Amino acid sequence: MSGSDNDFRVGFVGLGNMGAPMAERLLAWPGGLVVCDVRPEATEKYTEQGAVAASTAAETAAQADVVSVVVVNDEQVRAVVTGPDGILTKARPGAVVAVHSTISDRTATELAAECARHDVEFVDAPISGGAAGAQQGRLAVMVGGSEAAYQRVREPFGCFSDLVVHAGPVGAGTQMKLARNLLHFVAFTAASEAQRLAEAAGLDIIALGKVVRHSDAVTGGAGAIMLRDTTAPVATDDFWHSILGHVRGLGEKDLALALDLGSRLGVDLPLAGLALHGLGPGLGVGAGDIAKEHG
Repeated sequence: MSGSDNDFRVGFVGLGNMGAPMAERLLAWPGGLVVCDVRPEATEKYTEQGAVAASTAAETAAQADVVSVVVVNDEQVRAVVTGPDGILTKARPGAVVAVHSTISDRTATELAAECARHDVEFVDAPISGGAAGAQQGRLAVMVGGSEAAYQRVREPFGCFSDLVVHAGPVGAGTQMKLARNLLHFVAFTAASEAQRLAEAAGLDIIALGKVVRHSDAVTGGAGAIMLRDTTAPVATDDFWHSILGHVRGLGEKDLALALDLGSRLGVDLPLAGLALHGLGPGLGVGAGDIAKEHG
C-alpha cells in the first residue's frame, strides 16, 4: 500500500439504504473511491461526482486498498468476499477487507483465515446508528481486527462515522454489535410492555412516546449507566456503590409501582418482573429491600 495516510483508494460494495449514504460521504476521501452494486444504475450518482464504477467485487478490489462491504447477510458477505467474482480473486496483497454487515462472529473468523491465505487483512466492522446515522455521518463503527488494520481503516471510516472503536481481534466487532443490539431489541420489547400498561390505564401512548424520546435524549437512556469497566459486584467503599445503590432504589420503587398498577389493570408485565429482581444484581449492588419483599 502507498505511503501517506490517505492517498489510497477505497472501494465500496453495496449501495443500499445503509451503504449508499456511507459511500456518498466517501466521495470526499482524498485517495478516491470505487463503487460497486448489483444494480449498475446505483453507481451513477457516484461516478458523476468523480468515483469509479466497478462491475464486480473482484474489479473493485483490483483498484482499492481498503474495500468496505455492506450487504444483507452472511451468505451475501461470503459471496462478495470469496465467490468467483469476489474480492479475494483480485485483492491486492496487504489490502483490508471491511465487512460492515452484521454477520456471525464465526463467519468473521472464517473469512479472516481465508483472507490471510491471500495476504489480505480482514476486519469485521459492524455499524450502529441506523439510516439516520448514515445520512448524518454519525454512525458508530465497532472494528474487530489487528491493530495495523484498525489504523488503516480508521480515517476512511471517519468519513461516515463520528465514533470508531477498536473492539479487539477479528470477531470482536460483531460480538460488540450483538451485545449492543441485545440492549436495543430488549428495550423495544420493554417499550411495548410499557405501552400496554399505559394503554390499559387509558393513557395516550403517542404522548408517552414523546416523553420517552424527550427524556432519553437528555439522560442518555440505558447507556447512561454503562460506565464501569467490569460487571463484578461493587465494593461498599467503592465510589460507584452509593450512586448505583441510589439508581437501584429508584428503579425498584418504580418497577414495583408499575407491577402493582399492572396487577390492578390485569396487564401482565414479565419484563418488569425480571427487571425488579435483576436490576440490583445487574448494577453490581445486589437486590434491594423492595425486590426482596417481592420474593
